[in-house]
Amino acid sequence: MARLEDLVHGRSPLTGQHIHRIQELVADWQLLADLSFADLVLWVPLRKDFKSWPTGYVAVAHIRPTTAATIFSHDVIGDEIEWGSKPLIDQALSHGEIIRDSEPELDGEIMIKVETVPVIFESQVIAVISRHRSAESMRTPSRLELNYREIAHKLYAMVCEATFPYPGAHEYLDPAPRVGDGLIRLDVNGVTSFASPNARSAYNRLGWDNDLEGFNLGEISEKLNKNNHDADDHGLRSRLSGKNLQRAECENDGGTIDLIVLPLLAKGDRIGAIVLIQNVTELRRRERVIVTKDVTIKEIHHRVKNNLQTVSALLRLQARRIEDPSASAALDEAVRRIASIALVHETLSTSSEASVAFDQVLDSLITHALDLSPRMSELKITRTGEISSLDPRIATPLALVITELIHNALEHGLATKGSGLHITINRSSKDCVIEVSDDGVGLPSDFDFNTSSNLGLQIVRTLTENELKGSIELKSTQNSTVAKLTFPL
Repeated sequence: MARLEDLVHGRSPLTGQHIHRIQELVADWQLLADLSFADLVLWVPLRKDFKSWPTGYVAVAHIRPTTAATIFSHDVIGDEIEWGSKPLIDQALSHGEIIRDSEPELDGEIMIKVETVPVIFESQVIAVISRHRSAESMRTPSRLELNYREIAHKLYAMVCEATFPYPGAHEYLDPAPRVGDGLIRLDVNGVTSFASPNARSAYNRLGWDNDLEGFNLGEISEKLNKNNHDADDHGLRSRLSGKNLQRAECENDGGTIDLIVLPLLAKGDRIGAIVLIQNVTELRRRERVIVTKDVTIKEIHHRVKNNLQTVSALLRLQARRIEDPSASAALDEAVRRIASIALVHETLSTSSEASVAFDQVLDSLITHALDLSPRMSELKITRTGEISSLDPRIATPLALVITELIHNALEHGLATKGSGLHITINRSSKDCVIEVSDDGVGLPSDFDFNTSSNLGLQIVRTLTENELKGSIELKSTQNSTVAKLTFPL
């Protein structure tokens, strides 16, 4: 579908501000189509400047009503018409006024009534709305249809007066309830003059047994609102007075309804308001379930972290009681590995995201490794690059792998020679490459990574291949040893 800017580029004097205004109108005009039971087409005049007579128009937007059958079987966006072929559009553009008193015309087998509305912005007619509806459906309108159409006429007048769409409306109308979900009309004092059947049903479910008409909607809503105690709430009575564009919720044990208040203006004066209503009971229930699940998951991670720390403490106690140095060292290594896993769970327990901020974990692993090294004051570990967020299923084995690589370098490579260890990270959209290099003694000449009996390296190889689905290689030169880990994201 062609963009509005492309349709008018080089053929219209519309500025960026004009185009933005049209886009704001198109974002909110489903309300206009539904209230008037009509298809709406937006036409932009084709001309050199605002003083020139247009050669024609191009259709830049088209919306169908959800409250009635559409008139058009296909979209008309991109269609062009010549000046004079649609006199009603020409009149709206020339006079800057709504053209309503037109006779229905036969279009195929249907009598269509067309009305046109100038879109005015900064005292200029920048576009024209043509409204198309079936003349047959207008003969015996119900009270609901009469109210909807009367409200639509007032909103179209606001378009002509440049007061609709409302400034900043996207903050209140996203997501926007549909007219069919429920509509209430207020007079200038906030008293209900009309309520659609769905609107009455919504308030009935909240416990209001009387009719809404003749009652102040704000007072009713304040009485019914029991569970929603927002610290920023200035009172439903004030919010539902109809004086300003507002969004509010009314909630009690019977359910939750979302209300959007749209003031109606005429020549700058407030003449009433409409309130769009949507029953969001099930939506709020699901949101609460999600929040509860998130809190539960975080609590689980917190308890897992605490349990792992308890296990570490028990192993440290046991290591102190063992006289065999090799057995004590094995328990210390187990403590270190458990601590790596605990760091991941600690990060998840405090994060607002479902992923792990792994750079934070990596910094903690580096600090922990230095604290455990007997040469802590001499050693220096640096890092280049960032990993950013990772899925917990990747973060846990990766933390263990990096812990083993750092510990292996500190224990063997830097034990007697060298003082520097550097971690280099290169992450792309597809994979991540991590290199852990040191300036120590290097690997033995007969070293074979695949057959090494070193438990730490066996853990690295197993986790890399089975959990990370990646690969690892160790390379040694006269001045350094590099462990290169590659895994897909």
